[in-house]
Amino acid sequence: MLYKVKLKNAAEEVLLDDHVYEWLIGDSYLSQLDFIHNLRMHSSGCAVFQKTWKKADGAFKTETIYLHKLVAEKFLMSTKTSERNLVGTRNGNKLDCRLENLIYRSRSVASRKRKTSGHMGYTGVYKENNRYRAVISIHRKSVHLGMFSTPEDAALAYNKKSREVYGEDGKQNVIKPKKDGE
Repeated sequence: MLYKVKLKNAAEEVLLDDHVYEWLIGDSYLSQLDFIHNLRMHSSGCAVFQKTWKKADGAFKTETIYLHKLVAEKFLMSTKTSERNLVGTRNGNKLDCRLENLIYRSRSVASRKRKTSGHMGYTGVYKENNRYRAVISIHRKSVHLGMFSTPEDAALAYNKKSREVYGEDGKQNVIKPKKDGE
């Protein structure tokens, strides 16, 4: 069975397997925090619990628990290695915390999977004059993939090379549909 948990500060919901949900509400420490009802959307797009306490000395302590990391550490530790030690999601949805969607990744894979922040909105795509250059990094070297008339064509070239070189660990740009008149 699948559980959907509403976030406190967003309309989105977190997806959890039933036995994971039961563990979250049954754990004495997490239950004391009312963890499941105090999940928020973090600026990174994942679900997080944060609470600040005033310590006896007057200083403040903030506890931060990322849901996807907590679930992976409890249920998927056997898949963690010294190389693959960062938690990610297979489908790119950081609120999908079902066990089948969580995976331990290497730092290089996590970096490749990170959301792009480029001006074009696509990883590996750069505007030069009136054309678009596609570039990918292979073994820490920049490889030119070609010049294209649209950013979408350059992004598709990047996707093809990324799939060829990195397989399922490669970054794939999500191609935006063209608006009417474009």
